[in-house]
Amino acid sequence: MTRIVLAISGATGAIYGIKLLEALNSAGVETQLIISDSAQKTIGMETDYSLNDVTKMASQQFSNSDIAAPPASGSFLHQGMVIAPCSMKTLAAIASGYADNLINRAADVTIKERRKLVLLVRETPLSPIHLENMLKLARLGVIIMPPVPSFYHLPKNMEDMIKQLTGRIFDQLGIENSLVKRWRED
Repeated sequence: MTRIVLAISGATGAIYGIKLLEALNSAGVETQLIISDSAQKTIGMETDYSLNDVTKMASQQFSNSDIAAPPASGSFLHQGMVIAPCSMKTLAAIASGYADNLINRAADVTIKERRKLVLLVRETPLSPIHLENMLKLARLGVIIMPPVPSFYHLPKNMEDMIKQLTGRIFDQLGIENSLVKRWRED
């Protein structure tokens, strides 16, 4: 069975993590969920989901303060980790190896074990510090994936745009899907 660690940090765009969690569940993927304290607030402010609605969707959920949770260990096997959205604070902590909470520690372990780590970085405009942190991690093999919408699939609404991005995340994790409308020449 495929197992993915999914973290939701406090950046705007919690809906990306929630919709990814829904899609992973629909695909039969085991999900290990970590939600930061700031993300708990963002979920309430930006979505119609309650924190309970979100945590019930996960196979397992851990407190961000629980650095003894399974995703904090390299011996805990998984096929990848996604942070959706990834705040600049979380990005900076990961880039500097500052593993002060479970999200940062799990990302650190994912990098050291050479597993897929996908960061949906959420900020605009980007400062040179943000760009340097992203470049540092990209050079280590981390997938930097800003949630930039595509339009070639003619999205009708925000749900269509999120679905397309979710499918592209699946692609990065090697999970087959029909969420993405593929580019084709006519």
